[in-house]
Order: sequence, then C-alpha cells, then structure tokens
Amino acid sequence: MSQQINLFNPIFLKQRKIFAALPMVEALGVIVAGALLLTWYAGQRVAAQEQEAEAGKTVLAKREQSLVRAKAQFAPRAQSPALAAELNAAQAELKSLQDVAAVLQGGTLGNTAGYAEYFRAFSRQNVSGLWLTGLTITGAGNDIGVQGRAMQPTLIPHYIARLTAEKIMRGKTFAALDIARPEAGAAPQVAAAAGVVSTAPVVAVAPAVSPFVEFNLQSTMMQEAAK
Repeated sequence: MSQQINLFNPIFLKQRKIFAALPMVEALGVIVAGALLLTWYAGQRVAAQEQEAEAGKTVLAKREQSLVRAKAQFAPRAQSPALAAELNAAQAELKSLQDVAAVLQGGTLGNTAGYAEYFRAFSRQNVSGLWLTGLTITGAGNDIGVQGRAMQPTLIPHYIARLTAEKIMRGKTFAALDIARPEAGAAPQVAAAAGVVSTAPVVAVAPAVSPFVEFNLQSTMMQEAAK
C-alpha cells in the first residue's frame, strides 16, 4: 500500500516585492515633475495678471490726465445776473401765456371760435312742418334757447334728437320744453258808434284754434337764470 505525502508549503515561494526602490523613485519623480509644472503655470498666470494690472494703471492714469485737462478747459463760468433776469422774465411770460390759454380754452370769456358752426348745425336740421322763430346763444354755447313753431307736436322730439346729434351740440343738454297752441285771434266785438245805440243782440264767437303749436326749448343754465 502506497501513500503520497505533499511536502509543498507556500511560505517557501519567492515573495514579490510591491514597493521596490525603483518604482518608488519613479513615482516620486512624477510627483516632483507635476509640482514643478504647476508652479511654472501659476507663475505664468501671475505674470500675465500683473501685466494686465500695469496696463490698466497706465490707461487709468491717462484718463485722469484727460479729465484734469477737460476740467481746466471747461471750467464752470460764473452765472450772469443779466441772463438770470432774462430767464426769469421769459418764464414769467410763458406762465402768463399758459394762464391766458387756459382761460380761453375754459370758455370763461365766452365763445372765442364764433357761432357760425351753431348756425350751420341749425340750418342742416331742416324738418318739414317745423320752423324756428328765435334762437339765443350765450357765452361759450352752454346757454341755448330755441323758439319755433310746428304743424304737429310730434315733430318737436324728432327735431331735438336730430339737433343733438350734431357735433357742435354734443354734450349740450336741454332742461325745459314748453309746447302751447296759441289762439288764432280774439273774438270780434260789435262796438257802438258815437251817438248811436244798437239794439241788436251781441253774439259771442268762440276764438279759433291755431293750426300750429309753439315751442320753447331752453338749456339748463338759461332755465335757472329765468327762475
């Protein structure tokens, strides 16, 4: 009977040295070379920035010199009393003109544009069966009174609606409208002649009714003034 005996022991193998002297020297050389390269690069960057700073200082100095020369050349002059007085007078005159323009535009002095446009508006609104007998325009056109006659009362509202549609009449309001049918005439009376006494009976005749109506249209301010 045979038996095999294993006499192999791993501790007797040749061990590989990882951190040998030569690899450590090579790694140290790489590190030193990298540090030197970084130092050189940083020195180049610092030198470039220093050059830029010097160039900026030079430009700043030139600009400061230009500023000093400009201040010396364009030194502020002393204010002239005559020019100040003229400026104050011109400003006062401008304010006066603006005040006058505001008064004229506000209509305090009346209608500065005239009344021709009002008469054109009334002439354009011609309604058959209606005619005007009187027209009153006061001030800036805010007070308007219209008197007229119409064959039918229904024509009057139609005429007012057309009249207020005119551009010059926009914003104008009427507060009072009076419509009445006048009598055609007084009843005839029999008068006694001088020295003659009439015995005939007197017949009373009813007054005739007018075929048209009269109207009176007044604005708000004219109505208040009439009161």
